[in-house]
Amino acid sequence: MPSQAELIVDARNATGESPVWIAAEQALYWVDIPNQQLLRWRAVDQLLDRWTGDQMLACIARRQGADNRWVAGMESGLFEIAPRDDGSLAATPIAHVAHEHAGMRFNDGRCDRQGRFWAGTMVQDMAAGIAAGALYRLDADSEPQSVLRGFIVPNGLSFSPDGRTMYLSDSHPSVQKIWAFDYDTDSGTPTNRRLFVDMSQYPGRPDGAAVDVAGCYWICGNDAGLIHRFTPDGRLDRSLAVPVKKPSMCAFGGSRLDTLFVTSIRPSGDLSDQPLAGGVFALHPGVTGLEEPFFR
Repeated sequence: MPSQAELIVDARNATGESPVWIAAEQALYWVDIPNQQLLRWRAVDQLLDRWTGDQMLACIARRQGADNRWVAGMESGLFEIAPRDDGSLAATPIAHVAHEHAGMRFNDGRCDRQGRFWAGTMVQDMAAGIAAGALYRLDADSEPQSVLRGFIVPNGLSFSPDGRTMYLSDSHPSVQKIWAFDYDTDSGTPTNRRLFVDMSQYPGRPDGAAVDVAGCYWICGNDAGLIHRFTPDGRLDRSLAVPVKKPSMCAFGGSRLDTLFVTSIRPSGDLSDQPLAGGVFALHPGVTGLEEPFFR
């Protein structure tokens, strides 16, 4: 049976996001968007490291063959980042992105199974409900391409085990839908967009996601304190609770890839009913996940 959620880091992140397990280090990396930080928790000694950059940092993927270098979606574009010994982040621009609207930044992102980096953008003032967000694809040998547009808060990006299905959501309260696409693994092109899950029928808005070896889709139910698992045909299979209202993204990791790590958001105001908000949690759902692809 699935175990109760375990707090592994009382990180108090304003917006914890983009958890990535690095097997060679037995370590979990993630970001705190407003605080412009990359964080690392090492399973062997439970130590937490933080590095701070010059822009908000939203989504990350490790570069293949690089010594702790990452591709990252930030505010003004895509960057290569690297932690420094003094606690800062070196950031080298890969490509500037001409946002459609003022006050935008990158949000959710990850690599496809072939190692292309995908990342979405959003207007930071989420309450404005402006559908200026776009989904970008970055190949190793080309400039980023705007592939899909018209989102308010693109989120929930993930890929099936064989890489031939891409999932994407919009977590804005006025949308709350998850779509599936046929995905051409050779060209990196999504087609045949269709509704996968209407999350307005379930507790929580769709936030960050992960896929397990069975092809089931795990999505954070933001505002509901739940992680939902949907089967490949869009059926709700189970829901697991975490002791905070705003789980933000999940990722499989651990020595056997059978731990589901969950980041969360620490909102302002009274937190007496969720003092662990902003923490990172571990669940053991009884299934295994997939290793996160490196950017190549």
